[in-house]
Amino acid sequence: MRPLTRRQLLALGAVGAGATAAGGAGLWQTTGTGSGYTGGEDLTEPQVLASRDRVLELDLTAAPARVRVGGREASVQAFNGSLPGPTLRVRAGDTIRVTMRNGLQAPTNLHVHGLHVSPQGNSDNPFVSIDPGASFDYEFTLPEDHPPGTYWYHPHRHGHVAGQVAAGLYGAIVVEDPDPVPVTRERVMVVSDLSLDADGNLAEVSQMQQMMGREGQIVMVNGQLRPQLRAAPGERERWRIINACPSRYLRLALDGQQLRLLSRDLGRLPVPEDVTEVVLAPGNRVELLVETRDGSSTLTAAPVDRGSMDAMMGGAMGGDNQSGGGPVDLLTLAVSGSAGSDPVPVPEGRPLRDLRNEPVTAARTLDFAMGMNANMSGGMGMGMGSGQGTMMAFTINGRKFDPERVDETAAAGTVEEWTLTNSSPMDHPIHLHVWPMQIVQDGDRDVTRPQWQDVVNVPARSQVKVRVAFDDFAGRTVFHCHILDHEDQGMMATVQAR
Repeated sequence: MRPLTRRQLLALGAVGAGATAAGGAGLWQTTGTGSGYTGGEDLTEPQVLASRDRVLELDLTAAPARVRVGGREASVQAFNGSLPGPTLRVRAGDTIRVTMRNGLQAPTNLHVHGLHVSPQGNSDNPFVSIDPGASFDYEFTLPEDHPPGTYWYHPHRHGHVAGQVAAGLYGAIVVEDPDPVPVTRERVMVVSDLSLDADGNLAEVSQMQQMMGREGQIVMVNGQLRPQLRAAPGERERWRIINACPSRYLRLALDGQQLRLLSRDLGRLPVPEDVTEVVLAPGNRVELLVETRDGSSTLTAAPVDRGSMDAMMGGAMGGDNQSGGGPVDLLTLAVSGSAGSDPVPVPEGRPLRDLRNEPVTAARTLDFAMGMNANMSGGMGMGMGSGQGTMMAFTINGRKFDPERVDETAAAGTVEEWTLTNSSPMDHPIHLHVWPMQIVQDGDRDVTRPQWQDVVNVPARSQVKVRVAFDDFAGRTVFHCHILDHEDQGMMATVQAR
């Protein structure tokens, strides 16, 4: 990677100014509501498909769809015509069989984000490619001890991931808790963002937005704008919240209500933690226990400073990279009526495995970097999709993704310690397929209790140390930045367990 020339800096500045002036779908103009859109309808949830006799079989078609968003007609891409796609509910030990059909004009595939299943063959294999008009039969078998939690599915065909997720291709997966939590009701909430032009079609994405990581013009919950919920005082609800945005971070708060964190990404905390806010990087999930109090409350997503390319670009960007520019109202909760009896206490969950007590067989350092694309000759490359020809290079240990290359090799059944370093001026949320990560050190701070995630945010100019247990499965998969534009442009690598 090379430093940017004056000509390239000026060109980038022009691209940024053009995106701002256009007032379209991007980083500088996102309000979270969208001009001319309406909201306030009752929250609805997608169709639920549940396993029977330990098997869930379904057809899943990715195709263009016409839906209503904020009171307006919108042309999106969706699974089975629904925004989001159907919610899949299974238990540990179940098998999910999916016939995936591609009704798009580009290749696609399917990733079951966070599930601990085989990366080989027709399971969670990111190297599968389904051509337009073709289909593929997937089979995912969950281990008998699979952690409960909230997971999700979305396309993972390299070069097309950000565009297809941004267009509407995502859905929730729930792995049931073997130790039920006493709640009045449970809600699944998929948070996503979307950019549409004046005709309701998917908006064009500029190269600058790709480099920064696109953020949509409107932010939705289950495909709805500012939906509303109703509850009685003294109830306890379980909210399963998924950040399905390609790049947007969510700093969530719910004024006036008591919140406790039950789960982050996978598993369940032994004891729920009192919180006033939670931050979700792209791909993260949380489960919140909401204990209701009289009055009306708003779930908001406040801006998150995820860094800037300003220093790298000599000031051409003109500001920080903050998700959405201002707080976004996601939904309202109206609590009224007669108070019920106090909910029974939440039983303690099972203790979490702690890899700090287990021998480490290997250690490796992985550097996530951004810089000048060495293939550029001084002009503005305007490549789209796979990132070919773009000005910026997004790399891991100095290399862009190559699906034919094995970057890291681990011994199956062992524990490794990975130091995730971020030498760039922007945060990168790192996702490892198949095997979750235990965070043991965040910057200079030791993490003293087991904290398991499959998306770990690595702040700009910082590092996070994790441990990975390569249990149960052999095979090759990927790890990458979950700012999906960065992944598409090369910030992804392969790891093989054998």
